[in-house]
Amino acid sequence: MFGRKKNLEQDHAQQAQGTQYEKKYTDDSFWDKVVKFARTAGREVIEKALWLYYAAQQPNTPLWAKTAIYGALGYFISPIDAIPDITPVIGYADDLAVLAAAVATVAIYITADVKQRATEKLGDWFGA
Repeated sequence: MFGRKKNLEQDHAQQAQGTQYEKKYTDDSFWDKVVKFARTAGREVIEKALWLYYAAQQPNTPLWAKTAIYGALGYFISPIDAIPDITPVIGYADDLAVLAAAVATVAIYITADVKQRATEKLGDWFGA
């Protein structure tokens, strides 16, 4: 009984935390983070972030998907997360995991157009 209550409390805390990150998201803070840390975070992390960003901009992406996207992007831009981004080598591993989970959740809304826009932006930053 007590173990189940503890698990429910943890689940509730995790849900509240997701909402916290969604509320912290802004377009300006997203672009600030991406521009400043693109090379440090790496192409794969930035690619997933851009897929989510551009998918959220699509008019056919439903509210539930945008909520998941903004929660993941809010986590990405937050300076406080499970593994601090300044930690060498693994600093963005948690960000990649959160972004990848969001990508899997909203994959149907990550269209060829969304991927093309992300590829073009990646080309600007990382080269061909």
